[in-house]
Amino acid sequence: MSAVISTDDLHRIFRNLDTDNNGLVTVQELQHFLHRVGIQTTLEDLKKLVGRASLDYIDFVFFYEAMTESRIAEQVDGDHKDDLLKAFKVFDLNGDGFISCEELQSMLSKMGLWDKQNGKDCRDMIDVYDKNSDGVLDFEEFKNMMSAPAPADQTS
Repeated sequence: MSAVISTDDLHRIFRNLDTDNNGLVTVQELQHFLHRVGIQTTLEDLKKLVGRASLDYIDFVFFYEAMTESRIAEQVDGDHKDDLLKAFKVFDLNGDGFISCEELQSMLSKMGLWDKQNGKDCRDMIDVYDKNSDGVLDFEEFKNMMSAPAPADQTS
């Protein structure tokens, strides 16, 4: 799977996870975030995976990149569709088989990726991948969205 989270988004997620503003995200904070977005893992497994008690921003980016690379390896092994289906179910909050604008916005908010002041409408994001123009994303459309390359970071 191609990376779908920009550097700006990763930095925003890190800042949201760093609840005490000390420049570090603990394994516990990371686990809490993963659980909020529907990824269940034990603290012990996460500690083994991370290899330390906390991550600074650079370590956090390396952790994300390692997870992204492992997803690419899983795609080669044929597990990619199962992972995408699990992710789809996390976003499909009401279980109707579609991701609505409200569901997408809710999950992006939980992940710290929804900035209410930026003026963007999640409908615009859905419209890019909504091939049948029904206003929601089905699994195939979601799969296309998640497989798309991340937009280039905009620098001022």
